[in-house]
Amino acid sequence: MKRYIIFAAIGPLIGGFFLLILGAPAGYWDGVNVIQKLFKVMLVTVPYNYLFGFIPALMIGAVDDILLHIRMIGPFLRMVLTGLVAFAATAILYGTLGSETGFQHYLLYGLVGFIPATFSSWLAHKFDKPTAINPGAVRA
Repeated sequence: MKRYIIFAAIGPLIGGFFLLILGAPAGYWDGVNVIQKLFKVMLVTVPYNYLFGFIPALMIGAVDDILLHIRMIGPFLRMVLTGLVAFAATAILYGTLGSETGFQHYLLYGLVGFIPATFSSWLAHKFDKPTAINPGAVRA
């Protein structure tokens, strides 16, 4: 259960941050108060990040949970596979919108899914340890 909470809490925040950074038009970050502008826009967009990113983050968390139950897949490979599924999903979802299409846009929008999914999977690996089954325990 912690795994899903980690994905739902961390994924939309990091994904929204990278969507803000990578999806900004050319020249948007020019100027003197770049950090102030970044925090102002991030503060305004955080509720929308969670509104529109909550369900996709849980879906990617479910992919990570499914991969967790395959014994042949180690933690590192699980993180990479989870990131690749998120990369494909966001590249298709965001990369096909609007007039901006091409390899660069698919790559940038794919990173918006890859980075938070991989980071959330790593955090879930660190903090959501599966409980060991005690074979000597008496079950009712």
